[in-house]
Amino acid sequence: MTSPATDTPLDPAARHQPLDAGRPGPGTPTAALVILTVLLIASVTAGLAIGSVHVPPGQVWGIVTHAVGADPSEPEWSRARETIVLDVRAPRVLLGAVTGAGLAVVGTAMQALIRNPLAEPYLLGVSSGASLGAVTVIVFGVTLFGPVSLSVAAFAGALGALILVYATARTGGRITSVRLVLSGVAIAAVLTAVLDLLLLTTDRGNEARAVLAWTLGGLGGVSWGTLWLPSTALLVGIAVLLLHARNLNLLLAGEEAATSMGLDVARFRARMFVLLSLVTGVLVAAAGPIGFVGLMVPHTVRLFVGGDHRRVLPTAALGGAVFLVWADIAARTVAAPMEIPVGVLTALCGGPFFLWLMRRDARRAAGEGVA
Repeated sequence: MTSPATDTPLDPAARHQPLDAGRPGPGTPTAALVILTVLLIASVTAGLAIGSVHVPPGQVWGIVTHAVGADPSEPEWSRARETIVLDVRAPRVLLGAVTGAGLAVVGTAMQALIRNPLAEPYLLGVSSGASLGAVTVIVFGVTLFGPVSLSVAAFAGALGALILVYATARTGGRITSVRLVLSGVAIAAVLTAVLDLLLLTTDRGNEARAVLAWTLGGLGGVSWGTLWLPSTALLVGIAVLLLHARNLNLLLAGEEAATSMGLDVARFRARMFVLLSLVTGVLVAAAGPIGFVGLMVPHTVRLFVGGDHRRVLPTAALGGAVFLVWADIAARTVAAPMEIPVGVLTALCGGPFFLWLMRRDARRAAGEGVA
């Protein structure tokens, strides 16, 4: 017997959404992980090499190995190139990899927890909540938690937004795909309006412009001193989710089935919501709201490794890292010397993907005779 708090059946059409729980993919998980690892190494190399000053890939790795003490030979490159690779590009590329991996993992877990293939931090308003929390701290100069005040506020905003969307979408113990997305869009619109109001009413014009640019999503401005927090959040998030991969698989089979297998759905979902809000809040505080990574990457990797979260989570992390590193490379080079916010590029990719996903699911539901 499930309590009203845990009884959240989906609408009939959503029961047929292709989350592919337990279905094997056409390739082996090991092969996918190896290929994506190689792609990530190549992507990081490209991210360090490509820019206004081109650095050959061989020289990139020479600079890196020399910096870590693995190459004691005399450098053959200028000090300026070493500074560009190590102090300017390396933190940015690594933040892109960490943020892409984190958003992909969060999107994967959200789709299982809510049993909705359209679930994603940006679409559900979670990123907007995190942004509002972070901007509030910036505008009012709150330093209650010291150097992590921004991340704490972003976490609180993300968690509050997720709870609000979930509660708004739930009516009569039911959550439909359409209601969930509409609730997320509505909550995100309200939160964004409040955020814009804060920016318009602040008397610090230069700071407001910088924050406005940050709300479009970007990886610039990161340093080695600030990279540790999003990296830690990612590692903790992936580790905890992998430990609970079996429970995520059970939720895809239905809440009644999960309860019969001994899972306390309400408690598990509450804990996961806190974890996902924490990871999302820290990532948004570091890189701004970057949308659709958590929607596109999980659906793509499931085509290759199936729906088992023991396979999907690590594969999605690598795929998200590769995707966002290349998105940042494009953001830096497409309109050089002007830099396009990386969040704009991911939205240009994610918007059509979202529409295609909705049309595909509608066709499947119609083909199966679901009203």
